[in-house]
Amino acid sequence: MQAVILCGGLGTRLREETEFRPKPMVSVGEHPVLWHIMKHYSVHGITDFIVVLGYKGDVIKRYFLEYELQNCDVTLELGKGGILTKHDQHGEADWRITLANTGAETLKGGRIKRIEKYIEGDIFLATYGDGLSNVDITKLIAFHKSHGKIATVTGVNPAARFGELRVDGDRIMRFAEKPEKPRDYINGGFFVFDRRFFDYLTPDEHCDLETGAFEELAQNGEMMIFRHDAFWGCMDTQRDADWLRSLWESGKAPWKTW
Repeated sequence: MQAVILCGGLGTRLREETEFRPKPMVSVGEHPVLWHIMKHYSVHGITDFIVVLGYKGDVIKRYFLEYELQNCDVTLELGKGGILTKHDQHGEADWRITLANTGAETLKGGRIKRIEKYIEGDIFLATYGDGLSNVDITKLIAFHKSHGKIATVTGVNPAARFGELRVDGDRIMRFAEKPEKPRDYINGGFFVFDRRFFDYLTPDEHCDLETGAFEELAQNGEMMIFRHDAFWGCMDTQRDADWLRSLWESGKAPWKTW
């Protein structure tokens, strides 16, 4: 199964960090937040990633193209055509990563539609490139398969600046984007989609995800919630970044499941 990671946004609320790099490349410890997300997926056997690029996508491309050199000991023999010998392996040796340019200003729905050609199965995963969690991906997938609907959204504890999910049992009845007074679970990313989801999207750069596709899915009874009451954190502001870094440095980062 493949995991799509949305990494194309401008990150305007984190301008101190994102002026020269995209938000998923903001570091937590020695690695960018994107790496932390991928490590968590890999614990559950998900190692085939489609990284959806936009703003400063070249930074992410360079990071992965140079990953082997930066994370292994090497011997370089100069004057012999640059013969390079790699002496060890890192813990990400089985990862397969597709780096897909989807336009500098394309909204999230359009970005996902533009990578449809890379999706190989009937079900795929997706999440935002700035959210960390210890959500049980294996149970999330099993839940999605159990209900037969098009989409599953991981619902997490509320915060005023994020979209709220109005639910009835396990069915999402309404997708409310950034309500003034949230009372229920919010959209925490970590989605599971059937291929039928692509029918709700267009490759147009103005095709959004939360406003549009998600609203239509909810109205049609095709979106379900997977409740996650443990850790979830989003790197949305400098304060968020500092908080996530402090958790990592304490050695007690809840999302470190590997």
